[in-house]
Amino acid sequence: MGKKRGNWGKNKGGGSKGRGGGAWSTTRQNYQEVKKENEQFERYYNELSIVPEGEERDQFWAALRRELPNSFRFCGSKGHALAVEKNLKDNYIPQILSMKFNDEAVEPPKPIEWYPEKLAYSMTTPKNVVRKFAPFSAFQKFLVSETAVGNISRQEAVSMIPPLLLDVQSHHTVLDLCAAPGSKSAQLVEMLHAGEESRLRKVLDKADGEELEEGDYSDEGRSTGLLVANDVNYQRAQMLVHQVKRLNSPNLVVMNHDATLFPSIELPSDRVPNGQRPKSKWLKFDRILADVPCSGDGTCRKNPNIWKDWIPGNGLGLYMTQVRILVRALQMLKVGGRVVYSTCSLNPVENEAVIASAIERCGGIEKVDIIDVSTKLPELKRNHGLKDWKIMDKEGRIWGSYAEVEDAKSKKFEASLERVVPGMFAPESSQLPLDRCVRVYPQQQDTGGFFITVLEKKSEIKAKPESDTKSSNTTPSVVSIAKEIVSKPESDGVIPKLDTIEDYAPATIDVAMDQGNASAAQRQNKEALEDPEPASNKRPLDEVGDSANASIKRARTEKDESTGGGTIGEVGQMEHTPLPPSIQPRENDDTAPAKSAPAKSAPVTDSNAPFSNGQTASESVANAPTKQRRNNQPHEEPFKYLSPDHEELESIFSFYQISDRFPRDRFMVRNASGNPVKAIYYTTALAKDILTKNEGRGMKFVHSGVKMFVKQDAQGQDVCRWRVQSEGLPILEGWVGEGRIVRLTKRETLRKLLIEMFPRVSGNGWTELGEIGERVRDIGMGCCVLRVEPSADEDGFGERLTLPLWRSISALNLMLPKEERRAMLLRLYNDETPLIDHSQARRQPQAATDADGSAGAAATSAEDTPATAAAGEEETLADEDGGVKLDADAADGNEDVAAAAPEEDEMNITV
Repeated sequence: MGKKRGNWGKNKGGGSKGRGGGAWSTTRQNYQEVKKENEQFERYYNELSIVPEGEERDQFWAALRRELPNSFRFCGSKGHALAVEKNLKDNYIPQILSMKFNDEAVEPPKPIEWYPEKLAYSMTTPKNVVRKFAPFSAFQKFLVSETAVGNISRQEAVSMIPPLLLDVQSHHTVLDLCAAPGSKSAQLVEMLHAGEESRLRKVLDKADGEELEEGDYSDEGRSTGLLVANDVNYQRAQMLVHQVKRLNSPNLVVMNHDATLFPSIELPSDRVPNGQRPKSKWLKFDRILADVPCSGDGTCRKNPNIWKDWIPGNGLGLYMTQVRILVRALQMLKVGGRVVYSTCSLNPVENEAVIASAIERCGGIEKVDIIDVSTKLPELKRNHGLKDWKIMDKEGRIWGSYAEVEDAKSKKFEASLERVVPGMFAPESSQLPLDRCVRVYPQQQDTGGFFITVLEKKSEIKAKPESDTKSSNTTPSVVSIAKEIVSKPESDGVIPKLDTIEDYAPATIDVAMDQGNASAAQRQNKEALEDPEPASNKRPLDEVGDSANASIKRARTEKDESTGGGTIGEVGQMEHTPLPPSIQPRENDDTAPAKSAPAKSAPVTDSNAPFSNGQTASESVANAPTKQRRNNQPHEEPFKYLSPDHEELESIFSFYQISDRFPRDRFMVRNASGNPVKAIYYTTALAKDILTKNEGRGMKFVHSGVKMFVKQDAQGQDVCRWRVQSEGLPILEGWVGEGRIVRLTKRETLRKLLIEMFPRVSGNGWTELGEIGERVRDIGMGCCVLRVEPSADEDGFGERLTLPLWRSISALNLMLPKEERRAMLLRLYNDETPLIDHSQARRQPQAATDADGSAGAAATSAEDTPATAAAGEEETLADEDGGVKLDADAADGNEDVAAAAPEEDEMNITV
């Protein structure tokens, strides 16, 4: 979860960001101008011996004071990623090696040794130099274009580690609980599809009766797993959609829920004999990533404001939320499944303390074990987790045990100590193997700091109520503090008093509120304070493209429609408005509802249990009036699946001669009527089960499915009005009949099709199209599939490509966005030739003739009219804005209802 378009080309963050350093300085704010000193920060990590003394500690602080190198990885299938990497190594690294800047040699991108296949790179040259230094122009264009089309993902090196340790297989059901902005989700999607291309090729080439080797062939070689990617913030969830949508995966569902209260997802019940009531079935996950909100002190190399904003209360205030997220993850995990817990913080309160508290709450090491991953990613340098640590309170005092805190509390009331709870300290038992946790320090690989732990669920768990654990939250509200002050006797003749609200609602609460993690008590305490600009505490704002102030405002104003008006951002609150019973978290196994719920919550009930009015909980939620989202958030249209024998599907399968082996029951639309008006989407069987079974139950589904077909006006009775969208083509192309296939092997032929839009095939125009000329001359009008086959010839290709092609009455066109055409020209040919639109050239003389009044109404050919030209241009267009329309596809129920006309909003885009 590549990054959003423009990350390499422009500053997308809110406010100024540190850039450059030393000889690399530009007019941007210099990274070195930020004062990288913080007495409490440095004393905390030094006195608590989180980093060993001596040379290693000196290297640790020196690394934190240097700007972070840029890093990126190659996305998609292994074969495709290797092809893009080869372009980097053959064409751009030699150029960079010959450069000098300020009489210094420029260091080129280098592969990250521990990343699989070394398909990730790191580069120490600052981005502003790459952006502004003229010799970098070609390299910068390569990065921008490949990132825009999703072949490269800009991602911090250490954030690539957690997905790699999840060990995701193609059949796994995976949950990413705190997914936005989506770089890790993108990794997980790629892992789900690993090996799929090869399996599909074997299935399609299989002879009758031939047995295939062992693997995930239960769905004709297609990956059967699913990723559920979730984020509590709606806008961030939309950014997540934009990040992962470019991977074109039908094995994805995006949701928008509080991670601490993530709802249980019901599945269709198994069939039972007549007369028996079907048993409820609930989704359990094979793998869960809990990359939780954190104080982010490991990111100060790219977020220098952390140096001035860091206080010990940051970690103390997030501890409870982190424990709740991890416990909820373990509840939803299958026995034998894995949870990876990670933070970009090095604070043990947010790391080892959270692991110990969650395991204790779930029943101990007999129920949940810490997996030793020391042999995984062998080239990765790392430290063991801590087994002993101390705590620093808001006042900067260091405590070795909770007994010391209790003794201080008994002598004098201090609100700052109310934040400190027993679970924050190291467990007394030495049986817990916390040394199996992974700590990555910045000096080890010149990265940011990161913490990762892999947990395995050994048996079903029944989590202890929070009030019965050492991790229970004792953060006081203003009212409770005032009552306790009044009730306390005078000490030394002085009546204690509440000096200011700031004493009990420090500015660090802004961090929690910004990320939607503030408890109800914290929000109550903070009401009277202004909003300072907070430090980012999960992912830097420049990565998600939002300003800090806008993020704070959203966290405070967004409402959770399924909780009857509770605030989405209140991730950690205990006094929350109860979820509808049908989407209450289920804590234990998949056969019985949870018997306990967080304090002051409504009891969890079976969704089929009737209320006093005779309705079931599910019916009550479904019949409740729909609440409008705040902040002009779009209404999400439902996911409606089409009948396999729907007349539109019948016509599509007939026109494209699609094999009967390709499933017909997984196509859906995004509108309440359930009729295909403008677009048809495709999902996996499991995604369909989830979306249909939980419809109308208060679940907040944001996105699912790959756009497979788009309605297009076309002339001719036998022309299918549904064209294949390029994002759905890789899923479908192997099952399309030979009657709609065009094969190409020569490089020059594809180059012509990429550069020239709407070349003629009428008259003798087909002769200029080389090897495919006769085929496209004779093929029927409409959409077809262009297969670029590998060839050993000098003018051949080393990789297989599949592209959508439109044949009109007298012209031909590749249906690709202009940005993708340019990216392919750069990658395959190192060519920056401007694109040529022949249809525009032909329309201009006709327009001039019409203006003279000499031939007004007559059009010389079908493609000369804007509507038909649009058919070929299709996606010349789609996402040309790089995702400015947050996700037209995710909300295109509104599109579908709007019109069946050509996509005029896209057709007006010019080269």
